[in-house]
Amino acid sequence: MRKIIINGGASLQGEVKIGGSKNSVVALIPAAILCKDKVRIYNYPNISDVEVLIDILKDLNVSTIVEKDYLEIDSSNIINTSLVSEKMSLLRASYYFMGALLALFNHAEINLPGGCYLGPRPIDLHVKGIKQLNCEIDLDEGMIKLHSNKLIGDKIFLDIASVGATINIILASVFINGQTIIENAAKEPEIVNVANFLNNMGASIEGAGTGIIKITGVKSLHGTNHEVIPDRIEAGTYILFGAAAGKDLIVNHVEPLHLNALIAKLNKCNVETIVDNNKIIVSKSKKLLPLNIRTAVYPGFPTDLQQIMTALMTQANGVSIINETIYSSRFKNCDDLIKLGANIQIENSSAIIFGSSKLKGTEVTASDLRGGASLILAGLVAENKTVIDNVEHIFRGYGNIVENLKNLNVDIKLEEY
Repeated sequence: MRKIIINGGASLQGEVKIGGSKNSVVALIPAAILCKDKVRIYNYPNISDVEVLIDILKDLNVSTIVEKDYLEIDSSNIINTSLVSEKMSLLRASYYFMGALLALFNHAEINLPGGCYLGPRPIDLHVKGIKQLNCEIDLDEGMIKLHSNKLIGDKIFLDIASVGATINIILASVFINGQTIIENAAKEPEIVNVANFLNNMGASIEGAGTGIIKITGVKSLHGTNHEVIPDRIEAGTYILFGAAAGKDLIVNHVEPLHLNALIAKLNKCNVETIVDNNKIIVSKSKKLLPLNIRTAVYPGFPTDLQQIMTALMTQANGVSIINETIYSSRFKNCDDLIKLGANIQIENSSAIIFGSSKLKGTEVTASDLRGGASLILAGLVAENKTVIDNVEHIFRGYGNIVENLKNLNVDIKLEEY
């Protein structure tokens, strides 16, 4: 087990380069097996979820070469086997093997997915959509079994614009003779990145990034090279760190268009951001103003930044209200923020934050990935020493975060215990 120790009060100065998107690469890796050839994925993030997915590929007899600049995946000797292991339960994105293996073999067996617990996150939309492709699905004792004699395209309407369900249906549909249409599809940039990857391999996917996606089946795919888009959530996290404690902090290698909702909110609460091509420069606000925020699917304010924004709002001068519409348990971090001195009340799906609070360092626990990042922000502004336990959650989505913050003038270290 490891813990992060932060001595607060430093100003973040310098430049941080944002890595590839976690939410993109965890879909790109399962998608790569569809071509039964070699692919190279550039700008992949140095996160534990990638390591777990590479380990899962070994069970499928898929070889990988991990280089500093790229990840090479060779699925020419892939076999279909039941993916029933503890590693399948380490991340939620393991469910993308449902669609990929079904497309390749008309049969798949996997564990129910894992990942951070953020309240009920059923896979019913995945099941409903894939069933419409003429597939039988059996959920039994923590396993999902999928089988089809012949997949058939259909028009599928998603009750909720789910990123995971949208991508899984795309993966399952790439080889279907005819056309599959997804209505009320999710529009996140990560979906566009995955669709572009598949199209570069020879798939025929139209409309990614809009509410209607059309997949026309092809007979086979071929190898390609592909680059992962910058991680908009990692970028947003460092921007929020800068809003809390930055001094001309430069967040580099970002796609500003993917961050419009965050930048608009920061400007509203008196944080100045300067956008310079693929860089965003941010400094601590002299007088941070409170906000009302409602999380929403893209292009709305991302739920993955809500917990970190909640930590920032403890420093605002006034009352902020944050309404969480996506994941019901995404306020678990508030208990630890309160331990640090925040004044927060939880009412149903909203957090009411009374600022500004003088935070004081103590020992807290990262209950999930983004909640852990929120505690790092709190530790940056808190007096004295903040100790964050259970930090393995944080490393699922933030590569080199301790080293990055050290380079930005933060007194931070990682210790075993």
